[in-house]
Amino acid sequence: MLRNLLFPLLFLSAAVTSAQTTRVVDVPSRSGVTQRFLLLPAESATAAVILFAGGDGSIEISPDGGIKRSGNFLVRSRQTFADNGLAVAVIDAPSDRQTLDGFRQSAEHVADARAAIAWLRQELKLPVWLIGTSRGTQSVAYIATQLAQTEGGADGLVLTSSVLADRREQPVSAMALDRISVPVLVTHHRQDSCRACLFSDLPRLTDKLKHLKKTDTMVFDGGISNGDACGARAYHGYNGIEVEVVGKIAAWIKSN
Repeated sequence: MLRNLLFPLLFLSAAVTSAQTTRVVDVPSRSGVTQRFLLLPAESATAAVILFAGGDGSIEISPDGGIKRSGNFLVRSRQTFADNGLAVAVIDAPSDRQTLDGFRQSAEHVADARAAIAWLRQELKLPVWLIGTSRGTQSVAYIATQLAQTEGGADGLVLTSSVLADRREQPVSAMALDRISVPVLVTHHRQDSCRACLFSDLPRLTDKLKHLKKTDTMVFDGGISNGDACGARAYHGYNGIEVEVVGKIAAWIKSN
């Protein structure tokens, strides 16, 4: 598959502007489908990260780089990741879908992610990590169970505010996590009261990662909780402590 993507990837690399400029990238991922992401460069970057938003996964990136739905923890913190020395790709829904609802655990989603990872590796010559928050962790974890690093998968994962109980789709804690071999960082807010992401349920996930050589769990406190307990401005979204959380995530990625 990667050999089939080589020509369009090279063409796209030649067509985009300087690597020092924030830009929109549309990568061919499946027949007639492109995967869009907003790329933020970072000075002396040591790794690239792909950010997967929660909710329905759609952030509506416009051709000029604007983001219509930018409130999600990872999306609103994108520049903070770049300021911490990580090149950032903020991923949107693919061109053939309006949202990721019912799509996060599909072969097509894996193919879209694989194309984005391949493009970043080729363009930036950096290791590529996947970071998801809330329902974004269902994307990141599933992709990693289906796509090994040696098959074009990620070099590491960060799971923030992981979904630990879900009646619609498989929660992260129920996935075949034994298939994952890359480093995994888990972060959670102690006061997260989202029913799908309760801190008291976190051992369901962390116990299944004990086979890894490199894994860690960071628990955060403080901040401000506003609105829906599962919303981006609640403890669930690290409201008010974004700089601290992102800084520690970035430091862990760099150390691994």
